[in-house]
Amino acid sequence: MSFLNPPTFSCCCLTCVRTKNVAIVENLGNFQSLLDPGLHFLAFPCAQVQGSLSLRVQQLDVHVETKTHDNVFVNVAVSVQYCVLPSRAYDAYYRLTNVTSQVSSYVFDVVRSTVPRIDLDDVFVQKQQIAESVMNQLRSEMTDYGYEILDTLVVDIDPDRKVKNSMNEINASKRLRQAAIYKAEADKVRQVKAAEADAEARYLSGKGVARQRQAIVSGLKESVNDFKSDVKGTSATDVMDLLLLTQYFDLLKDVGCNTIFMNHSPDEVANLKGQVNLTVGKKKNQSFF
Repeated sequence: MSFLNPPTFSCCCLTCVRTKNVAIVENLGNFQSLLDPGLHFLAFPCAQVQGSLSLRVQQLDVHVETKTHDNVFVNVAVSVQYCVLPSRAYDAYYRLTNVTSQVSSYVFDVVRSTVPRIDLDDVFVQKQQIAESVMNQLRSEMTDYGYEILDTLVVDIDPDRKVKNSMNEINASKRLRQAAIYKAEADKVRQVKAAEADAEARYLSGKGVARQRQAIVSGLKESVNDFKSDVKGTSATDVMDLLLLTQYFDLLKDVGCNTIFMNHSPDEVANLKGQVNLTVGKKKNQSFF
Protein backbone atom coordinates (compact mmCIF):
# COMPACT_ATOMS: atom_id res chain seq x y z
CA MET A 1 0.00 0.00 0.00
CA SER A 2 1.43 3.39 -0.96
CA PHE A 3 0.88 6.31 1.42
CA LEU A 4 2.01 9.90 1.25
CA ASN A 5 2.92 11.35 4.66
CA PRO A 6 0.86 13.31 5.40
CA PRO A 7 -1.59 12.59 2.51
CA THR A 8 -4.31 14.87 3.85
CA PHE A 9 -4.76 17.75 6.25
CA SER A 10 -7.73 17.43 8.59
CA CYS A 11 -9.19 19.89 11.05
CA CYS A 12 -12.52 18.84 12.56
CA CYS A 13 -14.83 18.64 9.53
CA LEU A 14 -12.34 20.05 6.99
CA THR A 15 -9.98 17.77 4.99
CA CYS A 16 -7.38 18.75 2.36
CA VAL A 17 -6.18 16.11 -0.15
CA ARG A 18 -2.86 16.66 -1.96
CA THR A 19 -2.41 16.61 -5.71
CA LYS A 20 -2.04 13.19 -7.34
CA ASN A 21 -3.58 11.51 -4.31
CA VAL A 22 -6.98 10.04 -3.54
CA ALA A 23 -8.31 9.81 0.03
CA ILE A 24 -10.38 6.94 1.43
CA VAL A 25 -13.32 8.07 3.61
CA GLU A 26 -15.09 5.68 5.98
CA ASN A 27 -18.29 6.30 7.92
CA LEU A 28 -18.36 4.35 11.16
CA GLY A 29 -15.96 1.76 9.72
CA ASN A 30 -17.72 1.40 6.37
CA PHE A 31 -16.39 2.72 3.08
CA GLN A 32 -18.16 5.93 2.17
CA SER A 33 -16.38 7.68 -0.70
CA LEU A 34 -13.16 8.65 -2.46
CA LEU A 35 -11.93 12.23 -2.16
CA ASP A 36 -10.16 13.94 -5.07
CA PRO A 37 -7.38 16.51 -4.46
CA GLY A 38 -8.65 19.68 -2.80
CA LEU A 39 -10.63 20.82 0.25
CA HIS A 40 -13.50 18.66 1.49
CA PHE A 41 -16.05 18.81 4.35
CA LEU A 42 -16.68 15.70 6.45
CA ALA A 43 -19.33 14.86 9.03
CA PHE A 44 -16.77 14.40 11.77
CA PRO A 45 -16.48 12.24 13.87
CA CYS A 46 -18.63 9.71 12.00
CA ALA A 47 -16.87 10.23 8.65
CA GLN A 48 -13.09 10.09 8.77
CA VAL A 49 -10.21 9.77 6.31
CA GLN A 50 -8.71 6.32 6.88
CA GLY A 51 -5.89 6.55 4.32
CA SER A 52 -4.88 7.63 0.85
CA LEU A 53 -3.36 6.24 -2.33
CA SER A 54 -0.77 7.90 -4.53
CA LEU A 55 -1.66 8.14 -8.21
CA ARG A 56 1.94 8.73 -9.23
CA VAL A 57 3.90 6.24 -11.36
CA GLN A 58 5.90 3.96 -9.09
CA GLN A 59 8.68 1.49 -9.80
CA LEU A 60 9.43 -1.84 -8.18
CA ASP A 61 12.79 -3.57 -8.72
CA VAL A 62 12.68 -7.36 -8.43
CA HIS A 63 15.78 -9.58 -8.48
CA VAL A 64 15.13 -13.17 -9.48
CA GLU A 65 17.64 -16.01 -9.34
CA THR A 66 16.92 -18.73 -11.86
CA LYS A 67 18.71 -21.10 -14.22
CA THR A 68 18.85 -21.29 -17.98
CA HIS A 69 18.18 -24.23 -20.29
CA ASP A 70 21.89 -25.15 -20.23
CA ASN A 71 21.89 -25.23 -16.38
CA VAL A 72 23.59 -21.90 -15.72
CA PHE A 73 22.30 -19.88 -12.77
CA VAL A 74 21.73 -16.18 -13.43
CA ASN A 75 20.34 -13.23 -11.51
CA VAL A 76 17.69 -11.37 -13.52
CA ALA A 77 16.77 -7.84 -12.44
CA VAL A 78 13.28 -6.75 -13.54
CA SER A 79 11.89 -3.23 -13.07
CA VAL A 80 8.08 -2.91 -13.01
CA GLN A 81 6.48 0.51 -13.48
CA TYR A 82 2.88 0.76 -12.29
CA CYS A 83 0.28 3.18 -10.95
CA VAL A 84 -3.16 3.13 -9.30
CA LEU A 85 -6.20 3.44 -11.55
CA PRO A 86 -8.28 6.34 -10.16
CA SER A 87 -11.52 4.56 -11.03
CA ARG A 88 -10.36 1.40 -9.22
CA ALA A 89 -8.91 3.04 -6.11
CA TYR A 90 -11.38 1.09 -3.91
CA ASP A 91 -9.97 -2.26 -5.15
CA ALA A 92 -6.40 -1.02 -4.87
CA TYR A 93 -6.92 -0.02 -1.22
CA TYR A 94 -9.09 -2.82 0.10
CA ARG A 95 -8.24 -5.91 -1.99
CA LEU A 96 -4.45 -5.95 -1.59
CA THR A 97 -2.55 -5.80 1.65
CA ASN A 98 0.91 -5.49 0.05
CA VAL A 99 1.05 -4.65 -3.65
CA THR A 100 4.84 -4.98 -3.90
CA SER A 101 4.74 -8.53 -2.57
CA GLN A 102 1.98 -9.44 -5.03
CA VAL A 103 3.84 -7.97 -8.02
CA SER A 104 7.09 -9.66 -6.97
CA SER A 105 5.34 -13.03 -6.81
CA TYR A 106 4.05 -12.70 -10.37
CA VAL A 107 7.49 -11.58 -11.60
CA PHE A 108 9.17 -14.58 -9.93
CA ASP A 109 6.61 -16.93 -11.44
CA VAL A 110 6.95 -15.62 -15.01
CA VAL A 111 10.75 -15.31 -15.02
CA ARG A 112 11.29 -18.75 -13.51
CA SER A 113 8.96 -20.32 -16.06
CA THR A 114 10.42 -18.48 -19.07
CA VAL A 115 14.20 -18.33 -18.61
CA PRO A 116 14.68 -22.11 -18.02
CA ARG A 117 13.54 -22.70 -21.61
CA ILE A 118 16.29 -20.45 -23.04
CA ASP A 119 20.04 -21.03 -23.31
CA LEU A 120 22.39 -18.57 -21.63
CA ASP A 121 23.57 -16.93 -24.87
CA ASP A 122 19.97 -16.44 -25.99
CA VAL A 123 18.85 -14.94 -22.67
CA PHE A 124 20.78 -11.75 -23.43
CA VAL A 125 19.21 -11.57 -26.88
CA GLN A 126 15.65 -12.31 -25.73
CA LYS A 127 15.49 -9.74 -22.91
CA GLN A 128 12.60 -7.99 -24.66
CA GLN A 129 10.59 -11.19 -24.96
CA ILE A 130 11.07 -11.93 -21.25
CA ALA A 131 9.96 -8.40 -20.33
CA GLU A 132 6.87 -8.70 -22.54
CA SER A 133 5.93 -12.00 -20.92
CA VAL A 134 6.15 -10.44 -17.46
CA MET A 135 4.15 -7.38 -18.51
CA ASN A 136 1.36 -9.42 -20.13
CA GLN A 137 1.00 -11.59 -17.03
CA LEU A 138 0.98 -8.62 -14.66
CA ARG A 139 -1.50 -6.63 -16.72
CA SER A 140 -4.00 -9.45 -16.82
CA GLU A 141 -3.74 -10.01 -13.06
CA MET A 142 -3.18 -6.58 -11.52
CA THR A 143 -5.99 -4.79 -13.37
CA ASP A 144 -8.51 -6.63 -11.19
CA TYR A 145 -6.78 -5.18 -8.14
CA GLY A 146 -6.95 -1.60 -9.40
CA TYR A 147 -3.37 -1.26 -10.68
CA GLU A 148 -2.19 -0.49 -14.19
CA ILE A 149 1.13 -1.98 -15.34
CA LEU A 150 2.79 0.64 -17.53
CA ASP A 151 5.99 -1.14 -18.48
CA THR A 152 8.41 -3.88 -17.45
CA LEU A 153 12.13 -3.83 -18.15
CA VAL A 154 14.77 -6.51 -17.81
CA VAL A 155 17.56 -4.19 -16.72
CA ASP A 156 20.26 -6.73 -15.87
CA ILE A 157 21.22 -10.37 -16.44
CA ASP A 158 24.12 -11.34 -14.23
CA PRO A 159 25.59 -14.87 -14.41
CA ASP A 160 28.06 -16.17 -11.87
CA ARG A 161 31.56 -14.65 -12.04
CA LYS A 162 33.09 -17.99 -13.05
CA VAL A 163 30.61 -18.27 -15.91
CA LYS A 164 31.45 -14.76 -17.10
CA ASN A 165 35.17 -15.54 -16.96
CA SER A 166 34.57 -18.72 -18.97
CA MET A 167 32.59 -16.82 -21.57
CA ASN A 168 35.37 -14.25 -21.84
CA GLU A 169 37.96 -17.02 -22.23
CA ILE A 170 35.89 -18.68 -24.96
CA ASN A 171 35.58 -15.39 -26.80
CA ALA A 172 39.30 -14.71 -26.37
CA SER A 173 40.16 -18.20 -27.67
CA LYS A 174 38.01 -17.66 -30.75
CA ARG A 175 39.70 -14.36 -31.44
CA LEU A 176 43.16 -15.89 -30.95
CA ARG A 177 42.25 -18.71 -33.33
CA GLN A 178 41.05 -16.20 -35.91
CA ALA A 179 44.22 -14.17 -35.44
CA ALA A 180 46.35 -17.31 -35.93
CA ILE A 181 44.50 -18.07 -39.18
CA TYR A 182 45.07 -14.53 -40.44
CA LYS A 183 48.73 -14.70 -39.45
CA ALA A 184 49.19 -18.03 -41.26
CA GLU A 185 47.54 -16.58 -44.36
CA ALA A 186 49.85 -13.59 -44.19
CA ASP A 187 52.92 -15.86 -43.84
CA LYS A 188 51.71 -17.89 -46.81
CA VAL A 189 51.33 -14.80 -48.96
CA ARG A 190 54.74 -13.56 -47.82
CA GLN A 191 56.43 -16.86 -48.70
CA VAL A 192 54.69 -17.09 -52.07
CA LYS A 193 55.70 -13.56 -52.93
CA ALA A 194 59.26 -14.25 -51.79
CA ALA A 195 59.39 -17.41 -53.95
CA GLU A 196 58.03 -15.50 -56.93
CA ALA A 197 60.58 -12.75 -56.37
CA ASP A 198 63.42 -15.31 -56.09
CA ALA A 199 62.28 -17.05 -59.28
CA GLU A 200 62.12 -13.74 -61.11
CA ALA A 201 65.57 -12.81 -59.79
CA ARG A 202 67.03 -16.14 -60.94
CA TYR A 203 65.40 -15.71 -64.33
CA LEU A 204 66.85 -12.25 -64.74
CA SER A 205 70.22 -13.46 -63.43
CA GLY A 206 70.22 -16.26 -66.03
CA LYS A 207 69.44 -13.80 -68.77
CA GLY A 208 72.28 -11.62 -67.50
CA VAL A 209 74.73 -14.55 -67.49
CA ALA A 210 73.62 -15.52 -71.00
CA ARG A 211 74.16 -11.99 -72.24
CA GLN A 212 77.54 -11.89 -70.48
CA ARG A 213 78.66 -15.10 -72.16
CA GLN A 214 77.38 -13.87 -75.49
CA ALA A 215 79.33 -10.67 -75.05
CA ILE A 216 82.47 -12.66 -74.09
CA VAL A 217 82.14 -14.85 -77.18
CA SER A 218 81.64 -11.81 -79.38
CA GLY A 219 84.68 -10.14 -77.82
CA LEU A 220 86.82 -13.23 -78.29
CA LYS A 221 85.70 -13.49 -81.88
CA GLU A 222 86.65 -9.88 -82.56
CA SER A 223 89.97 -10.33 -80.74
CA VAL A 224 90.85 -13.37 -82.83
CA ASN A 225 89.99 -11.60 -86.06
CA ASP A 226 91.95 -8.49 -85.08
CA PHE A 227 94.97 -10.50 -83.99
CA LYS A 228 94.99 -12.54 -87.21
CA SER A 229 94.77 -9.41 -89.30
CA ASP A 230 97.61 -7.68 -87.38
CA VAL A 231 99.99 -10.67 -87.02
CA LYS A 232 100.55 -12.48 -90.28
CA GLY A 233 100.88 -16.24 -90.26
CA THR A 234 98.95 -16.70 -87.03
CA SER A 235 96.13 -19.22 -86.88
CA ALA A 236 92.92 -19.04 -84.83
CA THR A 237 94.21 -21.88 -82.65
CA ASP A 238 97.29 -19.89 -81.65
CA VAL A 239 95.16 -16.93 -80.75
CA MET A 240 92.79 -19.03 -78.64
CA ASP A 241 95.72 -20.63 -76.82
CA LEU A 242 97.02 -17.20 -75.96
CA LEU A 243 93.59 -16.09 -74.73
CA LEU A 244 93.22 -19.22 -72.60
CA LEU A 245 96.64 -18.55 -71.07
CA THR A 246 95.61 -14.97 -70.27
CA GLN A 247 92.41 -16.16 -68.62
CA TYR A 248 94.40 -18.69 -66.61
CA PHE A 249 96.58 -15.92 -65.22
CA ASP A 250 93.48 -13.89 -64.40
CA LEU A 251 92.08 -16.88 -62.52
CA LEU A 252 95.22 -17.17 -60.42
CA LYS A 253 94.97 -13.50 -59.60
CA ASP A 254 91.33 -13.84 -58.49
CA VAL A 255 91.98 -16.76 -56.13
CA GLY A 256 94.51 -14.72 -54.16
CA CYS A 257 97.87 -15.15 -55.81
CA ASN A 258 99.30 -11.67 -55.73
CA THR A 259 102.76 -12.63 -57.06
CA ILE A 260 103.70 -15.47 -59.43
CA PHE A 261 107.31 -16.56 -59.88
CA MET A 262 107.85 -18.57 -63.06
CA ASN A 263 110.42 -19.13 -65.77
CA HIS A 264 110.00 -16.89 -68.76
CA SER A 265 112.01 -18.83 -71.28
CA PRO A 266 110.23 -19.73 -74.52
CA ASP A 267 110.35 -23.44 -73.67
CA GLU A 268 108.60 -22.94 -70.34
CA VAL A 269 105.89 -20.82 -71.92
CA ALA A 270 105.27 -23.50 -74.55
CA ASN A 271 105.18 -26.17 -71.81
CA LEU A 272 102.68 -24.13 -69.75
CA LYS A 273 100.53 -23.67 -72.84
CA GLY A 274 100.52 -27.42 -73.39
CA GLN A 275 99.50 -28.08 -69.80
CA VAL A 276 96.64 -25.58 -70.08
CA ASN A 277 95.41 -27.20 -73.28
CA LEU A 278 95.59 -30.63 -71.62
CA THR A 279 93.60 -29.43 -68.58
CA VAL A 280 90.96 -27.81 -70.76
CA GLY A 281 90.62 -30.99 -72.80
CA LYS A 282 90.15 -33.14 -69.71
CA LYS A 283 87.44 -30.81 -68.44
CA LYS A 284 85.64 -31.00 -71.77
CA ASN A 285 85.73 -34.80 -71.71
CA GLN A 286 84.46 -34.87 -68.09
CA SER A 287 81.62 -32.53 -68.88
CA PHE A 288 80.81 -34.59 -71.95
CA PHE A 289 80.55 -37.86 -69.97
